[in-house]
Amino acid sequence: MAINVLEEQVLPKMSTPRKFKVSLWRRLMTVFATVIVTGSFVFLAAMFLSIIIDVLIHAWPALNIKLLTEITNGIGGGLKNAIEGSIIMSLGSLLLAAPIGISAGIYLSEHGHGNAGKLLRFLSDVLVGVPSIVLGYVGYITMVIYLGWQFSVAAGIITLTVMLLPYIARSTELALSNIPLSVREAGYGLGAGEGRIVFKILLPGAAPAIMTGLFYAVALSMGETAPLLYTAGWSNYMWTGKLTNEPIGYLTYVIWTFINEPFAESHMLAFAAAFLITAGVLMLILAGRWYMVRAQRRMGAYR
Repeated sequence: MAINVLEEQVLPKMSTPRKFKVSLWRRLMTVFATVIVTGSFVFLAAMFLSIIIDVLIHAWPALNIKLLTEITNGIGGGLKNAIEGSIIMSLGSLLLAAPIGISAGIYLSEHGHGNAGKLLRFLSDVLVGVPSIVLGYVGYITMVIYLGWQFSVAAGIITLTVMLLPYIARSTELALSNIPLSVREAGYGLGAGEGRIVFKILLPGAAPAIMTGLFYAVALSMGETAPLLYTAGWSNYMWTGKLTNEPIGYLTYVIWTFINEPFAESHMLAFAAAFLITAGVLMLILAGRWYMVRAQRRMGAYR
């Protein structure tokens, strides 16, 4: 009987949520913060759309099959050689930077707790802050002149690789650091060695974040101009497969150079190259986000 009386008197009071009175000042600050955040988003979206629309309007007359099937001829023609060069430079730098950057990220995540790891992170941060044109100038001095490679694909790819390494290493380190320590301990408890834990457990678990970082790295390399001006040069012809002593075309050179020419056709080509670069970067970023979301949903389904 006493228990029933206690339930009738105490339990309703405990289950009823207390209502807290929100002050007028807090409500005003909430409304103010909402307006600021929403306004900032609208402003950024408007700027992004205005850039895309402006580039598309100026590039529209040049967006035809000729753009993809003809090489650049002086200030006219198409962008076949430049598109090929941009793809070669981006993929080549990714093939070199990915294994080195991922390996550095694994080291920083698993063994980079001492002075060596701190030094490597410091040097990585310094490399991120170095202007890309400085990397291009160093590549020009070392590879184009000293090694005698001249303007070439190899010089451009290696310069872009050096630029991408810190981004890939940091994204890999952060991805591996997000995996709980208990996962590593479970692997050790089952008798797995360190190599098996890294390649069979940690890397597959961190693959979505690492792949997203690689997509962003490719997008970053596609938009670079300064490092390639000093190392890759420019060519109106298709690439013949030589890694040294042969320059190559790329889209950002068209944007940087052709917009200064006093001809309408060169301006259209510059805007067409800008549109292709923007569309390519946007697709890479969306692909990275899609891959990440899909991987997260798959992990949620397994749970």
